[in-house]
Amino acid sequence: MPMTRTLRIASYNIQKCVGLDFRRQPQRILQVLDGMQADIVVLQEADKRLPPRPAALPHFMLEESGWQVVDLGGAGSLGWHGNAVIWRGDAIQVHHTAHHDLPGLEPRGAVRVEFETQIGPLRVMGMHLGLLSASRRQQITHLRRFDSDLVQMPTVWAGDFNEWSRQPVLDHLAPDMRFLPPVPSFPAAQPLGALDRIALGQGLQAMAHGVHDARPAHIASDHLPVWADLQRAA
Repeated sequence: MPMTRTLRIASYNIQKCVGLDFRRQPQRILQVLDGMQADIVVLQEADKRLPPRPAALPHFMLEESGWQVVDLGGAGSLGWHGNAVIWRGDAIQVHHTAHHDLPGLEPRGAVRVEFETQIGPLRVMGMHLGLLSASRRQQITHLRRFDSDLVQMPTVWAGDFNEWSRQPVLDHLAPDMRFLPPVPSFPAAQPLGALDRIALGQGLQAMAHGVHDARPAHIASDHLPVWADLQRAA
């Protein structure tokens, strides 16, 4: 019987490559990325804060490590509003990209990438939601409405949702997305909050998911990355 194909997706808030020791060391982030063995990674806080928002994790370092960077239109930046998407592997191709401003008091954004992958077409939405609960509700509602207007495709939402509650707050706002059970990812040294989440749309299932805590993830950023192994739903 042929082996069923899987794809590993991950989400990682890299805090501009500044670790818990207050040192900016992109090489540590690359070590964490390599250790996860993910095919596609959604990053948050991938660019420095002030305009022109240069990449905190340099393009050349990613490319030397075998990663490809999705071009999201930010000149010199890795992504859009700090959200970036990287991938590696010959089985993956990028077909379409876009970015979106999100409502709320803080300037926030989301990115969208449509891939052809080893498990078929896949739409990935990467996001970093606001600190205020009212803003997060607005942002999830906005994304859900926007998704409904797109051509239907197996979809993953991944990012830093900034939601501390263990109640299904996000699930209720987007009932068409299935949030994977929360795993503590923040703060990295002693994780308590499941701020980093992955949600799946129809046509996808997670064979496994978890948090990556192998060294140097405990110090490379204030967040630990989360991951999920995806297959097409039967």
